[in-house]
Amino acid sequence: MKATLFAAIAMLLSIASPAFAAVGPQEHSGILVWAFIGFFGLIVVAQLVPAALVLIGIARSFAVGHQQLN
Repeated sequence: MKATLFAAIAMLLSIASPAFAAVGPQEHSGILVWAFIGFFGLIVVAQLVPAALVLIGIARSFAVGHQQLN
């Protein structure tokens, strides 16, 4: 009797579990998703500014070095 009851409950729970799955696509992004994307963009911009300054410095040093050779 106990094994039959356990088997019946297990069968009911296994059948009911797909009912909680999403049916269609979810098109709503929450505020945390947008905050994460904004934070990621902030990190990228914060790394691009020093890289641009270094590239400008390298270009200036090549220009100064080329002028000193003439």
